[in-house]
Amino acid sequence: MYEFAVAPAVTSIRRRGVEIAGVSPDSIGYELELESGDRIIKVNGRTVRDYLDFRFQTAGETELVLDVRKSNGEDWELQIERGEGEDFGLSFEQIVPRQCANECIFCFCNGNPADARPSLFIKDEDVRLSFLYGNYTTLTSLSEDEMQRIIEQRLSPQYVSVHATDLAVRAYLLGVDEHRADISAKLTRMLDAGIEIHAQVVLCPGINDGEILRRTISDLAAEFPRITSVAIVPLGLTRYNTDARLTAVTPEFCRKIIAEVGEIQRNLRKRLGKTFAFLGDEIYLRAGRKVPSRAHYGEYPQIEDGIGMVRSFSNEFAALIKRLERQPLPNPEKLRGTLLTGTLFAPVLEPLIEDLNVRFGTQIKVVGVENNYFGGDVSVAGLLTGSDLLSARDRVSGDFVIIPKSVLKSDEEIMLDGMKLSDVAQQLGLPVYPLDLESFAQFLFLSEPPAIAGGPAYISQN
Repeated sequence: MYEFAVAPAVTSIRRRGVEIAGVSPDSIGYELELESGDRIIKVNGRTVRDYLDFRFQTAGETELVLDVRKSNGEDWELQIERGEGEDFGLSFEQIVPRQCANECIFCFCNGNPADARPSLFIKDEDVRLSFLYGNYTTLTSLSEDEMQRIIEQRLSPQYVSVHATDLAVRAYLLGVDEHRADISAKLTRMLDAGIEIHAQVVLCPGINDGEILRRTISDLAAEFPRITSVAIVPLGLTRYNTDARLTAVTPEFCRKIIAEVGEIQRNLRKRLGKTFAFLGDEIYLRAGRKVPSRAHYGEYPQIEDGIGMVRSFSNEFAALIKRLERQPLPNPEKLRGTLLTGTLFAPVLEPLIEDLNVRFGTQIKVVGVENNYFGGDVSVAGLLTGSDLLSARDRVSGDFVIIPKSVLKSDEEIMLDGMKLSDVAQQLGLPVYPLDLESFAQFLFLSEPPAIAGGPAYISQN
């Protein structure tokens, strides 16, 4: 039944040490005449691979020896004494992700348009990014050096894509042999070392659902609380992913999963006192069901994976309404505009915004935008592109446009299809505001919304 292709190991060439990106004035680094472009090679004789190494090797140390390669090629040895906890005032280059060597049949990168930005085709498999940002790794190619680093530097928690504890199924999903797919010894070693694990299952109909899913949840729950939670998220297919092995997720499938996993969740709460196994918000929304209550999610252990985001947003929006009841808006009549979002979230947002309009006199319209760039069943707001937003121009009204802040690349004014925010604003002929809920609240309380006709506009986060 299961076929696989053995993926080659992925290697990359990197320069020695970690490059300094910036130096704060009046800091130790400034006094040492360190500059952008310099590279720290060693700390107390130990090799530095990235800023995590630097942070770990300098933590708690008051006497240090730094080996530095200056940007002009000179080698310096710096002997340093510093106060306990005194910061170096250095910022460093970003971590270059380790590449994934799997051939996962459901990988979203396989569904990218051919003209997508090159960065969208990067498949990372990096335990450092798992620790820093909650990125998931499969651990299939985890080296001994990386394992020792996780344990020594306490890179906890780690987020692990398990998908199935049945080895044949896991190997099939990841496109590797069963030997590589078996990470049980690696998980045990990390758990025994006190590393917290959060697991993930990308649910592919007909492959890892049903009895396979029940067994996976049971096997992972057996390690609670060392394995803290498991997120179960649906397969996402674009119109470019034509792999015959994959079946699209339907509303009927989602309703079936809610019923089956709901029973498991109830049993786990009785036994563990926690929900433990969480369904992605998208499953509830596709099924046409309400997301669970706040109590269901506990401390929101997997919110970055879309677990509880709708509930959290709804609760925070309710808090905003209460704030508005105490502190009236300065000029609600000037808040006439259009809020563009994905078709999945629009039905959630529409009643919230309508309540805002009725109560406080604003005139903001919610428009659900189809994702034509990726197509398929992609309907989340964060994957909307500039071309998608422009396709809704006939439904835009008012004096401004609000779009989800998540559609922009984190450090740039650019969207997934390469369009700039300024291009979208210019073609719409209205100021465009990329906002999250916090900055949306700030926007409401401005006495005069900043109008930059045909150009982008921002709300300060300070």
